[in-house]
Amino acid sequence: MSDATPVSQHNVLGTVLTMPVQIRTAEQHMAMFSVDADAAQRMVDYSGLRVYRHRPHRALVVLMLMHYIDGDLGPYLEYGTNVMVNRPGSQASGLRGLGSAGALVHHLPVDGEFTLQAGRQIWGYPKVLADFTLRDGKPFSFDVTIDGQSAVGMDFKPGLAVPSRFTAKPQVQSTFSHLDGVLRETEGQMRLSGVRYRPGGVTVRLGEHPYAKELAALGLPKRAMLSSSVRNVQMTFADAKEIS
Repeated sequence: MSDATPVSQHNVLGTVLTMPVQIRTAEQHMAMFSVDADAAQRMVDYSGLRVYRHRPHRALVVLMLMHYIDGDLGPYLEYGTNVMVNRPGSQASGLRGLGSAGALVHHLPVDGEFTLQAGRQIWGYPKVLADFTLRDGKPFSFDVTIDGQSAVGMDFKPGLAVPSRFTAKPQVQSTFSHLDGVLRETEGQMRLSGVRYRPGGVTVRLGEHPYAKELAALGLPKRAMLSSSVRNVQMTFADAKEIS
């Protein structure tokens, strides 16, 4: 009798995906903000999770653009609003405990139907269809439009290169999602190359879509704690685990 772990597969729009899903080439632009913890908590109360407080009254929100170039879900663009949260049962806080926190995926517009269906079906991510405009210059900028309404745009100034010895080690990260009343946790592993960081370095532009109003309620736009770009992100995503 074989002791091999059964391979998990999912049928998405007639295509069979074998887990874990592989992302071989992707580009990332990210900015992290310190926001009012109570405002962030109100935004994510639906999930049952508690925001991670890196300071007594402050929480962390990460705004991120991913350009997936080569992967099992095909090429697509994705914008995410991620709120750092404590794992269920944890009361960790402060900068030293940040490594124990996870990221609740609150907004996740994408520009492809296949990745939308896969994201919602497999991981419970709140993906919606959107239109993206990218301007690959200095600054790099993008805009996201949903149902004809401007949601969010960001302009990134170039950062300073980080030596690869500080970024090449594989990183394991947990993301949480809450869709249709179900809380899920997904573990992913990533490897970064071509990383650049800088304090601040980003301008956020908000439109009229409800997503924009939620971000404005957090106090955005404001100066970012830091911003970054990554020339290549390689990732694997495991199956999501439902959390009771």
